Amino acid sequence: MSPSDQRHEIDLPAGRIRYREAGEGKPVVFVHGYLVDGRLWGGVVDRLSDRCRCIAPDWPIGSQQIAMKPDADLSPYGIAAIIASFLEKLDLEDVTIVGNDSGGAMSQVLVTRHPERIGRLVLTNCDTHENFPPGPFKAMAQLAKLPGAMTVIAAPFRVGALARAAFKPFAKTPIPAELVASWMEPGLHDAAIKHDVKKVTVGMNKRYTLEAAEKLKTSELPILLTWAPGDRVFPFKFAERLAADTPNARIVQIPDAGTFVPLDQPQRVADEIAGFVNAN
Repeated sequence: MSPSDQRHEIDLPAGRIRYREAGEGKPVVFVHGYLVDGRLWGGVVDRLSDRCRCIAPDWPIGSQQIAMKPDADLSPYGIAAIIASFLEKLDLEDVTIVGNDSGGAMSQVLVTRHPERIGRLVLTNCDTHENFPPGPFKAMAQLAKLPGAMTVIAAPFRVGALARAAFKPFAKTPIPAELVASWMEPGLHDAAIKHDVKKVTVGMNKRYTLEAAEKLKTSELPILLTWAPGDRVFPFKFAERLAADTPNARIVQIPDAGTFVPLDQPQRVADEIAGFVNAN
């Protein structure tokens, strides 16, 4: 069994979270994005767990196997609070948070609203500033508010080939068909998780990332931006802007990768995280 496949569960005020854990040392907690789960980080965990304690939860951002409590807040503020309660429940200190895609947006909200247990932040290609949600998806948050809209939005994903085509632009490495299918399964067939997906979708708004970016201007938190250039969803200019505005941030370019940098370049991402953790 791969270290990234060893699963645990923990009960939080908002609901139950399933997570994978491997390794010992300084804790690194991974935050995936919309409609994927902690397996996005599997290759990174496998390559990093000999140097750090790696924890990759399935956050309630659309592909989790366990629905949250009906009254759970799944806005970016709510997701950040869930992550903060997870860190508290596991009694983690000096944590490195690593975010990708919309999970990067949640991570920025987290470190600016619940900084107490966090020692450093790593962002791969993700939402920042007014690019939340990013260009092709900006209409989804408004559409999701309409009655029956989530059923319409989800319809194409019921066809395996269309689901795989939707994910193809996010990675240069082919994403296994069975992985895409398992990401789509919960939101398509579980009414409670579909309700969670709607709450997450409706909550996406640039005001959260703009607020976080403004707060980061006065933060001394060490930040590493491991960014794949050439990504049309999350252009490099946003990484440059965040780094320029944040006192203790720097950029490392990760070539030959798309939005899903941890899938395309797991060894490079693991090495950059390890060096960053040990240097700070």
